[in-house]
Formats: sequence, structure tokens, C-alpha cells
Amino acid sequence: MEIGQVAKQANGAAVVRYGDTVVLVTAVASKGPREGIDFFPLTIDYEEKQYAIGKIPGGFIKREGRATELATLSARQIDRPLRPLFPKGFRNDIHVVATIMSVDKNNPPDVTAAIGASLALGVSDIPFAGPIAAVIVGLVDGQLIINPTIEEEEKSDLHMVVAGTKEAIMMVEGHANEVPEQMMLEAVFFAHEEIKKLVAFQEPIIAELGKPKTEVVVKVMDEAIEAAVREYSIPILEQAVRNPDKKSRETQMDQAKEDILTHFAEVYPDDAKSIGSLVDKLMKETVRRMILEDGDRVDGRELTEIRPITCEVGFLPRPHGTGLFTRGQTQVLSVTTLGAASEEQFLDGLGRADHKRYIHQYNFPPYSTGEIKPMRGPGRREIGHGALAERALLAVLPSEEEFPYTIRVVSEVLESNGSSSMGSVCGSSMSLMHAGVPIKAPVAGIAMGLVTAEDKFAILSDIQGIEDALGDMDFKLAGTEKGVTALQMDIKITGVTREIVAAALKQAREGRMFIMGKMNEAISQPNTEMSPFAPRLIRMQIHPDKIREVIGPGGKVIHKIVDETGAKIDIEDDGSLFIMATDQEAALKAKALVEAIVAEVEVGKVYDGTVKRIMDFGAFVEIIPGVLGSSGKEGMVHISQLAEERVDKVTDVVNIGDKITVKVTEIDRQGRVNLSRKAVLRANKSAE
Repeated sequence: MEIGQVAKQANGAAVVRYGDTVVLVTAVASKGPREGIDFFPLTIDYEEKQYAIGKIPGGFIKREGRATELATLSARQIDRPLRPLFPKGFRNDIHVVATIMSVDKNNPPDVTAAIGASLALGVSDIPFAGPIAAVIVGLVDGQLIINPTIEEEEKSDLHMVVAGTKEAIMMVEGHANEVPEQMMLEAVFFAHEEIKKLVAFQEPIIAELGKPKTEVVVKVMDEAIEAAVREYSIPILEQAVRNPDKKSRETQMDQAKEDILTHFAEVYPDDAKSIGSLVDKLMKETVRRMILEDGDRVDGRELTEIRPITCEVGFLPRPHGTGLFTRGQTQVLSVTTLGAASEEQFLDGLGRADHKRYIHQYNFPPYSTGEIKPMRGPGRREIGHGALAERALLAVLPSEEEFPYTIRVVSEVLESNGSSSMGSVCGSSMSLMHAGVPIKAPVAGIAMGLVTAEDKFAILSDIQGIEDALGDMDFKLAGTEKGVTALQMDIKITGVTREIVAAALKQAREGRMFIMGKMNEAISQPNTEMSPFAPRLIRMQIHPDKIREVIGPGGKVIHKIVDETGAKIDIEDDGSLFIMATDQEAALKAKALVEAIVAEVEVGKVYDGTVKRIMDFGAFVEIIPGVLGSSGKEGMVHISQLAEERVDKVTDVVNIGDKITVKVTEIDRQGRVNLSRKAVLRANKSAE
């Protein structure tokens, strides 16, 4: 960790080196608070530079453009553990920029950047209750390891990023290969022990080099006014928040707030804004008190109760697979499309992977919450939720050898009242099975919430929007019956204990199994038959030396196969060949043509051939005909092998164009094929 050499005009800056991975992180704060807002304006940018891996950006412009999905996910990963550690009521704009300058792929830049952000904020004058640290946990051969290398990652059943302070865990995100909940719990707190060491390493640096922190002044309401507002408002708010329907409840809550403000407008005309903020605070307190003291939720459910669920497949007729998942007032339609291997997504970032064949995308249109907003492409939230759902299903997808399709799933959120990302996991699992993708097991997802107060806590299953907004944790977990495949835990307080995480994991599994039971009523196994509109794909393996024969001069041969069959053909450098067609018959026809082109002559095999040329010493016979302009395979029948008796002249036995049956007796070192008609005649005589 290096402080003070570069970026000295930022409020705080740190260069963190981890092996040959080098990240510069800066933190800058505005001079004063932003007026008229009720949120903390923190922005995290994660800037990937192609020079970090010795590459020049592709495309015409030759400079980095908009953030890649990996960069967006990394920025979110840094934001989540930092955000709860700023003072409540702090409204200054904060901009943290992590610039990835050098990457050694065995040393991950994302967790390096998280540590750098902690240090940059720590040495700055920006008020921040850190430091924090982050690590990656892997699971190789049953052993937990910190920050696995590339080689270890390939064998790991777990990839989990954990961030926290020395006191508690702040954020968990990752995916797993059906790992049991108990092992996931061990992994989280195995990571925390390493986090404590990294925090301890930062503390003396911050103590020695850190600037005095800026004092945060938050306006405090007069105690008499607050007491009056509390006494009048709480009974009204308690009645307003109790409604199972989201839109009706929001209308009631808005009306209650308006009535309260109107009531106090004449009494305290100069305090309308602060009274409005207090009413919002009291609303949060009311919901939390109902949960903690009475075990009541705003929609009347028990703490562990799941909202009503309906599941349906085949909602759309033409796409290759669809799954419609509805849980309460959250509804997601997931649509599967199957494509050729050449349609996989290529990644132009600093990550270890450069392509992927499974693509999951998540859309959250404004009508899903009854709002009006401009639609300008996916934002950070959409990218994050899509990535979480994608990771949840990766563990159960078939291998490319087993199912050589590129798979794209799009989750359209049609209605939202909490946990649409986990709804997209459920809908996508059904959609994949409906499309005939042979996934290993169904995957279900659930979102858990948390409300804490001093020594009490309550865990909520299947949280809705208001419980997410007013609670202390959003814990999303997906998995099969066997174990966890993905999880994401965002903490809104200064951390959670092992007891809370263990209880949340246990309750999440119970809820997940209930949801999976409902899904299984609609579809529990992948369809054996694919949609008639899905392309048929055949994978072949040919010798790399045969690729040029299939392609032909200037692509002549492969174009003829495509024209004749209507199939699409992709060939890779290792000889992997993919044939895709709209129907099985066309695919099989294309396969037969390719097999004819690449067919090899076999010693000992009998062929029906055609005499093509005659020489004094024998006849040249085409035993494998050329296809669509490709050259056929020929061999020579020596004059001594034309008949059982002595032959004086080749034309006494055969002429050009004659059909004869021959046996391959030898392929010499130069690849010349020797044939015998005599051997066939003798074999036929013996058979008689």
C-alpha cells in the first residue's frame, strides 16, 4: 500500500499492489452537502484499462468505452460494504474511482480495489467508519482457501467475495457448485479471519497518515415538536402500513403522511420539511417495531411465510422455452433462446474468461412498479441482478459436449414487489427445462430480510419491497435441493454476526424448498423434446487437416453445403464442427455431406468404385466420390490384381466409367491407396 506519491489533489488516494496487480483508488468529496435530497450520494467507478493486460482496445476508436459488465459488478461489490459506514444524514457527494492499471490474473483486482477504497477513504478527511477489507474464498477438494489462483479456481466448487470490518461481515456475494449451507457459513467466517488481518494492516497507516475527519452537522429537530409529531402520527401510520396490496398500501401511506403534514402545517409552518423527514423515520420505526415486538408484517404474513406462488411454462408459443413465475405481487417471465456455438458472447474486459455460452439478462421496466421513467438501456441494478441469476444457474447447466448450444435467457420483470432477481432465477430454471436444456436439477431462489434492535433480531422470509427498504439486510440465496448455487448478502447496518447468518441460511433453505415444490408442480424435469421452432444442432469432430477440404477453395464447398441444406455450419481450429438447422432432416443431410467429404479410406474395407483412368500398369478407381466440388478418394488396381487369371491388357477387364468392387489392400507411406479386384472375387468364391 502506497500513500502520498500520486493523485495528491484528491481527498484521499492509495496505490495497492498485490503481486503484479496494481490499483489506484481515489476518494473525493464535495465541499458541502447536496441540497434537497434524502439519500447519500455515493458513486463508485471501477475503471478497467486495457493496457493493464498489455492490450489495445478493439473497435474503431481504440479507447475504453462504457464500463463492461464485470466492471459494473465490481463497482457494486465495492459500494455495498462502504455505504453503511458513512454517517447518517451525510449528504456530501462522494466519488470513489478505482483505476485498474496492471493485472496479474492470479491476484484479483476487484478485492484489491475494495481494500484500496477503504484506505483512500481512511486517510482522507471524509468521515468514514472503516477500514474494511475484502477477500475471495474458494473450496478445493473440501478445503477452504483465500484468493485462489487461476489453477485453483478451475477446480474450486466455490467463488465467494466477502467484505467486512474487523467487527462484522458487511457483504457477501458469490456462486457455488451446490455447496451445503453449513459449508457456506464456514466459508463466510473463514474469510472474516483474513479480513481482520487486512484491517489491522491498514489501521496504523491511517493513524499515522490520515487527515482529521470533517465534522458532520445534522440538523436536529426541537424535542417538543418531535414529541408532538410522534404522539399524533404513530397511530395513523400503524393503520396505514397494514395492507397486503402494495399499491393500496402506498396510497394509504401517502395519504397518512399528507394528513399529518396538513395537521402540523399551521402549528409549525417553518418546519414542514423536517416534519416530513420525521414522518418517514416514524414509518420505518413503526414497521420495524411491528415485526420485532409483535411478529407482524405489513401484509399480515408470519415471519417465515411465503407469498402465494403460481408457476406456468409455455406462456409464449414461438420462443424455445418460457417460464412465468409469480410470487405475490412479483412476476417474472423468463424466455430461453438456443443458438449456435458461434453466437456465444465475447468479453472485452480484464477478467479471466474471454467468452461465455450462457447469457442471462434481466430487464426491469418502469411499468413493473406502476411508474413512468425513460428507458435507456440496462443500469447497474439490471446488470447486477442479471449476473446474480446467471451465476445461480451456472452450476446446473450441461457441458458444451453434452449440449453444444449457446443459451440466452432474458428475464422480463412484469410486476415487482420485492425479490424480482430471485423470481428471475425461478422463472429461468423452469424456462430452461421447458426448452429441453438438460439441467442437472431445478434451481429456486429466495430473498431474506432482517430487522435488529439491540439484542433482538427477526429474520423475514420472502421479503417484499417495503421490508427491503426499511430493513437491515437483503440476503438473496439460490440453490438446488442439494445445496447453494448463488448468494448475495447486503448489510445496511455495521455488520451481522455468525448467529444471524446461520439462522438466515437455515430459514432460507426451508423457504427455498417450499418454492421449489411449487415450481415442480409446473415442471420438474427437462423436456425430452425441444420446441419445433428451436434449431437442431449436431456436433462433429473432424481431423484439423480436413478443415480445408470441408471449406474448399474460397469457401466453395461449405457454401454449397449451406445452399443445399439450409444448415448453418461453424468450424473451430481444433476440428470441432457444429451443424445447426431449423429441422433435424436438414441437419442430418448436412452431416452426411460433411462425412462424405472427410471420409477416410480404410485398409481391408470393400468399396464399390468407378474406373476413372486407365494406364498400362493398372486402373485408377474412385472409391469415395467427391461431394459438391470436393475431390474424391482414388486408389489404383494393379493389372495383376484385376482378375484371378493373368491379364495382358487392362481394357480386357475394365474400361473408363465401369463400376467395380474392390478391396483396399494397402496405404503406403506416401498415402497411395492400393486396391484389389482379385481379392473380392476370391472372397466371393470362398463364400459360395
